[in-house]
Amino acid sequence: MPDPLIVSAVLAPDAQDELDALRRRYFPPDRLHVGAHVTLFHALPGHLLDDVRAALARATRRRPPPIRVDEPFPMGRGVGLRLRSRELEDVREEIARPFRDDLTDQDARRWRPHVTIQNKVTPDEARRTLETVRESHTRRDTHVETLALWHYRGGPWAAAGEYRFGDPA
Repeated sequence: MPDPLIVSAVLAPDAQDELDALRRRYFPPDRLHVGAHVTLFHALPGHLLDDVRAALARATRRRPPPIRVDEPFPMGRGVGLRLRSRELEDVREEIARPFRDDLTDQDARRWRPHVTIQNKVTPDEARRTLETVRESHTRRDTHVETLALWHYRGGPWAAAGEYRFGDPA
């Protein structure tokens, strides 16, 4: 059976660099397999790779969606940053439509866009991080540059394609 497919959004370079730096600072180093990311889908079926690629190409034939990097929030044993973008929610819905019958429970649930900057730490460490990030974080508006497609292989992800918004495919 082919590896499941992950779809993530990559933000404009300045915002992406800032989020990557936060993730490197707060994420446990032994678990830091990938940089900061906005997961749209956690596990699309790998045997539908060509169909997923076609859906991503269609979905990115539009202007880059604006997105707001919003407030930090607790994730139990970690910290995330909420993201707000009606336009990216529409993109996700468009991609999901042809795969409705193939979505995992996690991917079929209501999508809550966020970036995880810390995970799998003690609750005390997560609370300290949340306080620190709340004091220093500035909300910002940016945009999504690309959608990235990945093969999930247990730890590190293997790149399977990038789809830039605004590119005629």
